[in-house]
Amino acid sequence: MPSPFKAYDVRGRIPQEINAPFAYRFGQATAHLLDPATAVVGYDMRRDSPALAQALAQGLLDSGTSVLPLGQCGTEEVYFHTAHTGADIGLMVTASHNPEDYNGMKMVLKGATAATRENAFTAIEELVLSNKPLAAVPDYAQRGMLHRTLDRAAYIERLLAQVAGKTLKPMKIVCHAGNGCAGPVIDLLEKHLPFEFIKIDHEPDATLPNGIPNPLLPEKRMRASQAVIDHGADLGIAWDGDFDRCFLYDHHGRFVEGYYLVGLIAQTMLRDDPGATILYDPRLTWNTIDLVASAGGVAKACPTGHAFFKRMMREENAAYGGEMSAHHYFRDFSFCDSGMLPWLTVVAELSATGETLADLVASRIAAFPCSGEINFTVADAARSQEKVAEAYLRLDPVVEKLDGLSMAFDDWRFNLRASNTEPLLRLNVETRADPDLLASKVAEISKIVSAG
Repeated sequence: MPSPFKAYDVRGRIPQEINAPFAYRFGQATAHLLDPATAVVGYDMRRDSPALAQALAQGLLDSGTSVLPLGQCGTEEVYFHTAHTGADIGLMVTASHNPEDYNGMKMVLKGATAATRENAFTAIEELVLSNKPLAAVPDYAQRGMLHRTLDRAAYIERLLAQVAGKTLKPMKIVCHAGNGCAGPVIDLLEKHLPFEFIKIDHEPDATLPNGIPNPLLPEKRMRASQAVIDHGADLGIAWDGDFDRCFLYDHHGRFVEGYYLVGLIAQTMLRDDPGATILYDPRLTWNTIDLVASAGGVAKACPTGHAFFKRMMREENAAYGGEMSAHHYFRDFSFCDSGMLPWLTVVAELSATGETLADLVASRIAAFPCSGEINFTVADAARSQEKVAEAYLRLDPVVEKLDGLSMAFDDWRFNLRASNTEPLLRLNVETRADPDLLASKVAEISKIVSAG
């Protein structure tokens, strides 16, 4: 059976790979190896998440680590409270957008710094999967203390600080939480904002009546899109289950690719912080590089994945970093990703400019049309990448291997990379103002990959 330890978190099938004994031992191993005095622990809306979080917390408590429980929450709340309380680690039980029979854990270290293979996961994996016994601390008085559940007041205050001092215009906004964890946070923000929220699949529901919320999948977008149209809303917002990713729809109900939101948010951040560094992922790049340069910023590429972005954000003291998959990182949020700060930033921009979201991104979509992410299930991802590389090397492209395979030509480029969390090969293609070329290149590369 494959290890549930991935590149920057833990994810596996329930109950074969992830179960309560695993979570308990993970807590023990984390306490033994990292020796944290306190740990923040939260969990998402999945059916088995509360029990896994309880076992995880018990493993920590029995090993001498005190636990600050958050209860059901979003991943970014774990990040925030780890930094805010000064806890030594933060752990979130979630499998994000993986299928319903999966679960897992995300971790940050003190100050919400990234937990990586080098500083945490490799050693924890070896201990968890070993036969080495891990006993509870012998003296009951040395075991950890279970604190009261943390409240959300400070977290909500931080979110509202994103729009403090800005004049927000009344808007009608569709919110599609997908029965994930975002709904209760919107309820807490609502009384502070001049918006009418149209709430769709709003309450967290462990039965997931509409399946896993993952707006990256086109079939998951229809409810939010149609609600925007039906209610004449100014825009729509959707989240994945643990709401560390944020997706937007314009007033026509059209889904806005995360790629274009990265450029839009980067511009707004550079207005307040001229010359700042902005991070982007290597999958789609030209629009972001162009906008950051025109706004006087410094654009730098970072490998895809939240652990890589959290680490490089700190190393570069970047003001903002964005992945086209809808992860958005902010210096003033402990360099972590948030699914709430992006839409708050965008509505402040809409209020300031008087333009619609469609207006703000239309010229960029025309200048740099993109394919969106196309997923392939392949037997050998490395071999598929080699075959694509062989097909295009004779054209003398600029080749990059920061994250997967990227090849750039005068008027188009692509990135082909294996997922860090799922058995998929992911393709992204973009061109310079040429949608016909885009369609032909997508078809061309898809044919090579699908040929096996």
